[in-house]
Amino acid sequence: MTSEAVLEIFKEITRIPRESGHEGPMTDYLCNWAKARGLEYKTDPIGNVLIIKPASQGKEDVPTIVLQAHQDMVCEKISGFDFDFSKDPIPFEIEDGWMIAKNTTLGADDGIGVAACLALMESGTPSGRIESLFTISEETGMDGANALEEGFFTGKTLINLDSEDEGQLFIGCAGGEHTDAVFKYETEPIKNDYSIIELHIYGAQGGHSGDDINKHRANTVKLMSDFLAWRFTSGELLLCSIIGGGKSNAIARDCTAVVAAKDASSLLAAFETYAREQKHEYSDTEPGLSFSAEPAKCSRAISFAVASRLLKALATCPHGVEKMSPDIEGLVQTSTNLAAVSMPEDGVIKVATSQRSSVEAELDALVNKVAAVFTKVGAEVSSYSKYPGWNPNLKSNILQICVRSYRMLFSQEPLVLAIHAGLECGLFLEKFPDLDMISFGPTLRGVHAPGEKLELASMDRFVKLLDDVVCNFK
Repeated sequence: MTSEAVLEIFKEITRIPRESGHEGPMTDYLCNWAKARGLEYKTDPIGNVLIIKPASQGKEDVPTIVLQAHQDMVCEKISGFDFDFSKDPIPFEIEDGWMIAKNTTLGADDGIGVAACLALMESGTPSGRIESLFTISEETGMDGANALEEGFFTGKTLINLDSEDEGQLFIGCAGGEHTDAVFKYETEPIKNDYSIIELHIYGAQGGHSGDDINKHRANTVKLMSDFLAWRFTSGELLLCSIIGGGKSNAIARDCTAVVAAKDASSLLAAFETYAREQKHEYSDTEPGLSFSAEPAKCSRAISFAVASRLLKALATCPHGVEKMSPDIEGLVQTSTNLAAVSMPEDGVIKVATSQRSSVEAELDALVNKVAAVFTKVGAEVSSYSKYPGWNPNLKSNILQICVRSYRMLFSQEPLVLAIHAGLECGLFLEKFPDLDMISFGPTLRGVHAPGEKLELASMDRFVKLLDDVVCNFK
């Protein structure tokens, strides 16, 4: 297997719509790919796919190994960019050794894992039986992993190909849960002596709500609500709308609020001062952070009582790292992401958040803490899609094989780590307690945000490691 073969398949995958919850075209592609090569395959009712490559001659006694990746991708684009994830191919460029999608997400998370599985199965690499498992909707709740039934695959060793730092072998991950709040509102008329202004905070990097939560990234929903909340103490400022962020597992990159102000000049002066302060605060990590204000139109505002409670809750809702690991230097143990605020229909405002922790008790406590913020102000709160963490096993057989292989191939030691992001391995282990697992991949940057990119040099090492581990597995 070569990295060129993996990249060619990945380029095909960039042309296939596969947003979470809409993986049908990707599922069909996988089934047709297996059928065209005469390989056994099957699907389950939810859309998970398993493709089986029989053992090579002389390898019949080698234990089965499961390769695993997820079919879906996070679909995020730059505001105003004309692009439809349901039909348009991902536009990418090769630049300075990286494959990059500048205006959208690239989908290398986890399209590159899918491509590696397929490339390995059609390569001449001698191996035991391979079962390649492709799950659905990993990004929005790990629905595919959660729905797996006993017997769908038979292997007792699983390699997850959904990690983002070459040279690092992951043997543990955080668990997580989503917590949403819904506000119901009525509107009230805006008097003629009010000025309607659109406030916009944009150009933040965003990023993965697990991997990037400790990197001092600006959360634009948090910035906007912090600016508005303490000024929202009288009828001299009204809220017409507020929309920001996107997916629950991404840090909000932009936020727009339309307000009605009795004293527009004072509001604009305050917003200009706030912009200078925040640009200074994030000068080291957010070079593109921008603020703008312009006239707008709106005849009715969200009722003052509801808008006041909403902004107060957004401003007080925790966001960021709650606790670092006391055992592993630099590892986030518990965090929360104030992901998005939207107005999906008239009279409804929805707030999306997500929590992560490698300690279940801390996860539960943080979910309750976030829920309490919104419950206290009368919102309808729901928590869902909880998934378990994955506790490290330093005696793992596949870990020892991967370490030996990496050392032999590259004459250096790999880093053996746990990750704050959620991987499906926690759910696999809960369902199949005898599984021995590891996760590794090439180097990706900016996942879950426009500008996501894949380091091409890391692909060579990733592919060599996977090929060698599968070839020498026993």
